[in-house]
Amino acid sequence: MATIKKTAKPTKKPAAKKPAAKKPAAKKPAVKKPAAKKPAVKKPAAKPAAKKPAVKKPAAKPAAKKPVVKKPVAKPAAKPAVVKKEVPKAVVAKKPAVKAAPEPKKPAAPAVEQEVKFRNLFEAYSQQKLPFAQGYIVSSFFKESSTYSIIEIVSYAAVKEIYTTAEGLTFVTGGKKLYILVEPDTYCNKPVEPVSRSKTEMEYIPKRFSELETIIAKNQTRIMVAKEPVETFGSFTILEPKGINFSIVFYELPDVINTLCTFLQTTLNRQRKVPEGDAKKAAKLITDIIAKTMSSEGEFQ
Repeated sequence: MATIKKTAKPTKKPAAKKPAAKKPAAKKPAVKKPAAKKPAVKKPAAKPAAKKPAVKKPAAKPAAKKPVVKKPVAKPAAKPAVVKKEVPKAVVAKKPAVKAAPEPKKPAAPAVEQEVKFRNLFEAYSQQKLPFAQGYIVSSFFKESSTYSIIEIVSYAAVKEIYTTAEGLTFVTGGKKLYILVEPDTYCNKPVEPVSRSKTEMEYIPKRFSELETIIAKNQTRIMVAKEPVETFGSFTILEPKGINFSIVFYELPDVINTLCTFLQTTLNRQRKVPEGDAKKAAKLITDIIAKTMSSEGEFQ
């Protein structure tokens, strides 16, 4: 058998490599210079249009009112006249005039009592004119044979009851008593303490010299005033005065301290023969102590 030779296929030569094409280089962006800014030209602001004044329209005049024509009112028909018959008048007998009785005269109103600053204590009690709310009582114990004297001043308030006793007048309330001693130059027991003097001779007061303020007058009379009052509780009794002695009640008025001062000055000067200047000085000392320790405005009230 014939052999069939296979013809070998010609081998393809590899294609020659083409040189790589070069890519064009990337262009750098050009740097832009900032453009110079031109100053903006400001346009002149438009002027506001001038306002035209508003033209006021004349107010409309109110329409003239037409006068109202009054219609004539029809008059009522005249009534026929009535003929009055004359009636004979009756004769009336005149009564005699009666005289009015005279009006009885009213009794005159009692005169208004003026403001009384003080009264005799026992007379005020009998007339029911003692002050219960507050008051001052000045009592004297004078000797007729000499000017040796004791004066007691009592202040009281809120009295519950007042009644008489065999000795005098008792006040059911508390009180404060201030002692004043007037000692003449002729007194023979001067060195004796007042607390140790005779009670029967009415020379005693419950105070020592150290508890007294002393004023020596020009005539050597000694006026001794207690520095503080003695306080009483429950009740106290005012003895009924005899002879030249007295008990006076002073009403609580705005000027009561001045009234007491004047009264004490007069009493010391005229009844106890203390010179006027010294009596005034002593009265001022006494009322200063009263105002401080016994009045409604004092420190112990």
